[in-house]
Amino acid sequence: MSHDHNHEHEHEHEHEHEHEHEHHHEHHHHDHGHCHGDGCGCGHHHGESDAGERKAMLIRIIAGAVLLAAAWLSPLTGIGRLLAFLVPYLVVGYDTLLHAFRGILHGEVFDEDFLMSAASIGALCIGEYPEAVAVMLFNQIGELFEDTAVEKSRGAIRDLMDIRPDHANVERDGRIAQVSPEEVRAGDILVIRPGERIPLDGEVINGNSTLDTSSLTGESAPRSVQAGEQVFSGCVNLTDVLHVRASGTYAESTVSRILELVEEAGERKARTESLISRFARWYTPVVCLLAVLVCVIPPLLLGQPFTLWLRRALIFLVISCPCALVLSVPLTFYAGIGCAGKNGILIKGSNMLETLCACDTVVFDKTGTLTQGRMTVTAVQAQGIKEEELLQLSAHAEGLSTHPIAQAIRAAYGRPIENVRVTAVHEEAGYGIEATVDGRGVALGNARLMEKVTGTAPEAKENCVYAAVDGKFAGYLQIQDAVKPGAAEAIRGLKTLGVRRTVMLTGDRQEAARAVADQVGVDELRAGLLPQDKVSHLERLLAEKPAKTALAFVGDGVNDAPVLARADVGVAMGALGSDAAVEAADVVLMDDDPARLPLAVRIARRTRGIAWQNIIFALGIKALIMLLGVLGIANMWLAVFADVGVSVIAVLNATRAMRI
Repeated sequence: MSHDHNHEHEHEHEHEHEHEHEHHHEHHHHDHGHCHGDGCGCGHHHGESDAGERKAMLIRIIAGAVLLAAAWLSPLTGIGRLLAFLVPYLVVGYDTLLHAFRGILHGEVFDEDFLMSAASIGALCIGEYPEAVAVMLFNQIGELFEDTAVEKSRGAIRDLMDIRPDHANVERDGRIAQVSPEEVRAGDILVIRPGERIPLDGEVINGNSTLDTSSLTGESAPRSVQAGEQVFSGCVNLTDVLHVRASGTYAESTVSRILELVEEAGERKARTESLISRFARWYTPVVCLLAVLVCVIPPLLLGQPFTLWLRRALIFLVISCPCALVLSVPLTFYAGIGCAGKNGILIKGSNMLETLCACDTVVFDKTGTLTQGRMTVTAVQAQGIKEEELLQLSAHAEGLSTHPIAQAIRAAYGRPIENVRVTAVHEEAGYGIEATVDGRGVALGNARLMEKVTGTAPEAKENCVYAAVDGKFAGYLQIQDAVKPGAAEAIRGLKTLGVRRTVMLTGDRQEAARAVADQVGVDELRAGLLPQDKVSHLERLLAEKPAKTALAFVGDGVNDAPVLARADVGVAMGALGSDAAVEAADVVLMDDDPARLPLAVRIARRTRGIAWQNIIFALGIKALIMLLGVLGIANMWLAVFADVGVSVIAVLNATRAMRI
């Protein structure tokens, strides 16, 4: 049906599904929270130690502490005393010594184990037996604390993203079999009982229910679904049994894609993380060199006792471990990504988290991003007839049409159409539709149709469908693409966060676009663009933004892949649907709500802030205690405590990034 009434909506949804996005994955495979020998060496048991290993570690620590106390209290002297201390030293420190030795064999000399081994063996050589054992003992206690904290925070992040379904109930030959989601094939019928998680994406074929989509979208209000509607894996069925036909395999499901993205996110390092890895690589050798100088220069130049400066050099070595940094910074970014995930925002990598912080210009697509992307009746004005009656007659006249405007009128009426009441439907291209409803002549269309039916043309109105009943003008229905409830809030939120410039790009006509722009409050508008024009406009905006700032493009993803790929940060609306969007975008707002964008920027800024707190805190404390060590004020006990304490505090601070 060719409703021509002013609605040549050049919907921006036709082009460029094909564009794939080549993400330049900087594949630094690095497991969050470990620091694989990046000059730190904490990689040997962080993170990978499960509860069993932690228990064994705890037993060794307790045994070592008891043996240390026994050696200390024993009346032995000379070689007997050395042997008494060597036993606890080896009980708590054998694995550190082993890792240090292996590191030297593999050419990875400068790591935490090397620093600890060198310091403790040095202490044994100068007769400071209790201190040597203490270095190893506190190092192990520190490992245990760090391990527990890292494991806890990783566990908490995994729980945030705990959307993986445990099983699927598949109906086969009239019986229900419980299988793992990976075994389900496309086309299988799934039975989802109340309280169960939907295992795969699919279409409801039977049942009405409400779903909790919060784990995917961060949206707390339940969503109702009925037969014929799409449902997505990861949502929880709340009220009634649903029968769902699986639309693909588990690997293609929403849950699987999200978990994959969160896993990959860790591989794309932020600048701050890469900076710390590089820093750790040269920091440890420099520290070792400084320790040698501290040990050698004062005795040579000042003639002071060698053992005094050797002790200070060993203390200096213990303090210098960069573990706190190399551990806490990646963990902070990982926690930030987890926090965003919990709020229905997928961020593909900590590099994007950092780029989001610098957003200065935000460019929006219109249809489907700031607006709902579908026609809605926004007003009914009736003349000589009740408004409800006009809407009822119009909905019945449009009962069989598939045109978007007809669908909007039926949706506004909201009750079933009784086709028996309708006879003699006649469509006229370029004018509208005429039908007989309950024996009354109903005409819906543009001003030309009104002139033909009633003899007079109504006053021109934007975005209207005019109606006549029994040959008399009966009013009009205003139909437009409604603005999303969160759109104006999103623009306000971005302005509050200091975003300087907001721009809307659209293929729609200037007047329609201007109405939306005024309603949501964007600064600038570029209308009437073809998809390829969007890229060139974006290039221009990229050239105009200040240095060291970022430009974000927000689109609904269907035809925006090229623009999403070109922006510093591509933000796609609603992963619940468009695969192209998820592929091309760097950030995905799961529930289609633009108001989540300011929240994403806030999470990003807070995460980066916590990472820098850890960097400044760790380096500040270390510098201070190193100085105290060289001046002879700090002893070996304080040195170990400083290293362990700083690491644990930094890790605990990193976990704050999980809450906003």
